[in-house]
Amino acid sequence: MSENPPPCPECSSEYAYEMGALLVCPECGHEWSPASVAGAAGTADTAIRDAVGNVLADGDTVTVVKTLKVKGSPTGIKAGTKVRNIRLVDGVDGHDIDCKVDGFGSMQLKSSVVKKA
Repeated sequence: MSENPPPCPECSSEYAYEMGALLVCPECGHEWSPASVAGAAGTADTAIRDAVGNVLADGDTVTVVKTLKVKGSPTGIKAGTKVRNIRLVDGVDGHDIDCKVDGFGSMQLKSSVVKKA
């Protein structure tokens, strides 16, 4: 292993040490495999998360957490509006959800303004 093991994934302590095939944190007592941290880091980068940190997937139902202004509409999308059957896309300017909102039609939303229902 390396001279400096990675910090603890539970408490972020920098004092982790090796014990056999595992890494151990002396502050919180957490034990983990170095391979599990490397595998988790690769998958965490590709996951799209909502405003509270839940992982989103195609087909999920989400709730808008704050009122959104919509060009051409006097009212906009109100907080609490449910959006069903979302699709995750590589959108422009952080708009990574493609969906149909009742009363507004097809549009793209940012994952930071929705919460998984």
